[in-house]
Amino acid sequence: MQFSTTPKTTGMEFIKNQEWRYATKKFDPNQKVSDDNLEIIKRAVQLSTSSYGLQLYKVLIIENREIREKLLPASWNQSQIVDASHLFVFCNYAEVKPHHIDQYINLTAKTRQLNMEDLKGYGDFMKLKIGEQSNENQASWTKHQTYLALGNLLAVCADLHIDACPMEGFEAEKYNEILGLTEKGLNASLVAPIGYRSPDDRTQSQPKVRKPLELLFESI
Repeated sequence: MQFSTTPKTTGMEFIKNQEWRYATKKFDPNQKVSDDNLEIIKRAVQLSTSSYGLQLYKVLIIENREIREKLLPASWNQSQIVDASHLFVFCNYAEVKPHHIDQYINLTAKTRQLNMEDLKGYGDFMKLKIGEQSNENQASWTKHQTYLALGNLLAVCADLHIDACPMEGFEAEKYNEILGLTEKGLNASLVAPIGYRSPDDRTQSQPKVRKPLELLFESI
């Protein structure tokens, strides 16, 4: 699929789309996100910023109804899990391994047509700095990276007028068990159902509550 390099929206259109967006509480289970739009969303997530560019996470896109029904009790029985078109589960690596960095260095060399030896110093530096951190700190760091990717998902969904609901209200350990994540070195960190809002979702008509600009920002 080819992607245009021409901006799709202006700054004001972006703001209008953000005003349109809200954390959808009730999805229409009969409306599905098209394959073309799904590819755009995946590309936006792929292009997300991340520390060192390592992207130390994996994103599961779950359509299977049976799997989602198993996840429902571990999601505080929130209906978005089963009613949305697709369920995105962001999974961070619980520990940073040397091969994660090696894979990135290899990809960088291939993509930019560079000599591996020219990148060795950078790879060694990352291994040193990340290796100085405890496993707990590494897990916290990689988990935070998924929030950056989530931001891109929410922004592109709003641009496409596809609804989404970022969710932290779920039991990660049960997700890990159901999806077999632990044995893969992964941990479920964030959940984001996407699809189209139900007309019955009352929250869509509520005014957006945000701090005034003068309270949120301070120029120094």
